[in-house]
Amino acid sequence: METVKNITVIPARRRVGNTAKESEIPKLRVAAYCRVSTDSDEQATSYEAQVEHYTDYIRKNPEWEFAGIFADDGISGTNTKKREEFNRMIDEAMAGKIDMIVTKSISRFARNTLDCLKYIRQLKEKNIPVYFEKENINTMDAKGEVLLTIMASLAQQESQSLSQNVKLGFQYRYQQGQITVNHNRFLGYTKDEKGQLIIEPDEAEVVKRIFREYLEGASLQQIGRGLEADGILTGAGKKKWRAETLQKILKNEKYIGDALLQKTYTVDFLEKKRVPNNGLVPQYYVENSHEAIIPRDLYMQVQEEMVRRANLRSGQNRKKRVYSSKYALSSIVYCSKCGDIYRRVVWNNRGKRSIVWRCCTRVEHGPGACNADAIHESELQNLVVRAINMALGQKDTMYDVLQRNVEAVLTGTDGISLDEIDTRLEELQKELLNVANAKGNYDSIVDEIYRLREAKQNAQVEGAEREGMKQRISEMQQFLAEQTQEVTEYDEQLVRRLIEKITVYDEKVIVEFKSGTSVDIHR
Repeated sequence: METVKNITVIPARRRVGNTAKESEIPKLRVAAYCRVSTDSDEQATSYEAQVEHYTDYIRKNPEWEFAGIFADDGISGTNTKKREEFNRMIDEAMAGKIDMIVTKSISRFARNTLDCLKYIRQLKEKNIPVYFEKENINTMDAKGEVLLTIMASLAQQESQSLSQNVKLGFQYRYQQGQITVNHNRFLGYTKDEKGQLIIEPDEAEVVKRIFREYLEGASLQQIGRGLEADGILTGAGKKKWRAETLQKILKNEKYIGDALLQKTYTVDFLEKKRVPNNGLVPQYYVENSHEAIIPRDLYMQVQEEMVRRANLRSGQNRKKRVYSSKYALSSIVYCSKCGDIYRRVVWNNRGKRSIVWRCCTRVEHGPGACNADAIHESELQNLVVRAINMALGQKDTMYDVLQRNVEAVLTGTDGISLDEIDTRLEELQKELLNVANAKGNYDSIVDEIYRLREAKQNAQVEGAEREGMKQRISEMQQFLAEQTQEVTEYDEQLVRRLIEKITVYDEKVIVEFKSGTSVDIHR
């Protein structure tokens, strides 16, 4: 006889949240999440109102137990990375301290579909519903996730539209030459009551010092150590000066009163990810947008010096060398046989210590590659002193040479002028606007704009080089006029100030001064 199966349906006991005891129906521990997007007075009022509303809303329900208000103020809702209170609420829910979450709307909870659904599903796995008051959606209902997906998608589209509007607003301001700079971390500048950049005198002196010391031959590390020793803080208020920070200052066109706008652009409005603009979106270069701290010629000299140091090469194979400014003679003493630079080396011979300068090619590859002999540091320094004194002893002749050098600098101004370039660039800008609204040869205009910008850069560099040479000639003239007696000992600062290059031969050295003059000294 076949046994009859007895089936009893045991209905599911309705459970909501983490709390579940058989003997009693506990109160739900309910928390609320609030958020506003900006720190304006109006939004701050909205923020306070939300906190007050949900505190009363939860406490008035006899079946609920107040589990706290989690509120992020003045933070964007497009992702949850920076929303500390939101993340703390999720952590507490996962830890079993919250049974339900209420919030004003989907857009307050998240404007990113992926984030929204991720956290809703994560909470549903723990039986924790989220109730959206405005949309009247409870995520534990059967229709909850379908409605939620639709509403979250709409919220994401709203956020994308807002991002595009903001981007268009920036581009319009860029086209008008209006610049936006975060002056809080910008050394040398602050803003006036109208939001315009103005010079902060004490910080501006620090900027001038950085540019001056760099041109005098100091390395980025040396400049940084000097600033730290004097207790000078970075633009961000930090004690430590990193080489990268100093390099950014030296390259920043804003110190000459110009501004290159849209150096980076956003590629993902949700992640707020920005990347360098390598020509994929327009850039806007605004000249004389604010008061300059650094003269344009001095700035261009620094740019040239940065390129020179980065591309320092020597020897027959033009091997790349690392710029050093530890000693005044570093990177300026050259071998006459192979063209490589000399390096300072400490010799220890049977306990006797001596300091010499040796050709890098010979040090690295042996006498078969270069047979140049080492030169003792004391001899090299003595030869430099003799060269300076020889220049002092030939003041009249040297004055004539310096004057001819000045005249040569003044006459060396071939090529298209900056005014002509600026006039043509202005014409091309108008043509570009016309082409944008009608059919035309857009690419050829863009190519010519880039070509003229490069020509302008080269013209500015040449102008800076001329000004730099005039300054170096002037410094040499001033030294000859003020120095009334011979130099008696080697001076590092004097070498950095006056000498450009020293070439070592077997029987002599040729010392070239920064003023364009030179002397031969026999060993």
